[in-house]
Amino acid sequence: MATKEKETVEVEELVSRSELFIENNSKKIIFGILAIAVIVGAFLGYQHGYVAPQQKKAAAAMFKGEQYFARDSFQLALNGNGADYEGFAAIADEYGFTDAGNLAKAYAGICYFKLGDNDKAIDMLKSFSANDQMVSPAIVGLIGDCYVNAGNVKEGISYFEKAAKSADNEVISPIYLKKAGIAYESLQQYADAVKSYTQIKEKYFNSMEAADIDKYILEYAGSGIVVHGNQQSALQHIL
Repeated sequence: MATKEKETVEVEELVSRSELFIENNSKKIIFGILAIAVIVGAFLGYQHGYVAPQQKKAAAAMFKGEQYFARDSFQLALNGNGADYEGFAAIADEYGFTDAGNLAKAYAGICYFKLGDNDKAIDMLKSFSANDQMVSPAIVGLIGDCYVNAGNVKEGISYFEKAAKSADNEVISPIYLKKAGIAYESLQQYADAVKSYTQIKEKYFNSMEAADIDKYILEYAGSGIVVHGNQQSALQHIL
């Protein structure tokens, strides 16, 4: 009986202390809850009241740029026409936090690449973010192309291999494995080239690149001879 009375007293004391804490700190608790509500409200307001309208503006701004891009007018697509279109570079800079602005980074990077500015292309393409298995690996592979164009073939290979691995499908992966293989050839790293080609043969055997991959494997396996020409011609296969 004494034990139960003791337990009852302890519970009552605990409840009393809790009530006292709430009473003494009610303002702090209320202010804390309000602060959280304000933060959440501000975030939602930012998303719906600011980001959403900016997304629409960015998407509208890109429309003409996509038309220029489709016509291979990369200079106009990138830098604008000086009248009613400001260019992918400006859109990416102004609206980069939106989905459309993020896409503008990819467009701008491709334009820089097509115009021969590999350094700016690399910077812009690296700022693009996506998690899908098609667009994102293709952009990673294009970064590899930029490095190869700039003369950094080893770095280019690392991006080709990264693109192939992250895509892991028969559309994208064989393309960049083959590019990696030919790039290895240009460095006279024939064993590594054969490894890249063999991955296509064994893992992506239904792909277009697999159709004639046996000749690459047979011609290079153990031969150490470049049969596709010198280093320069091998690089031309990549680009």
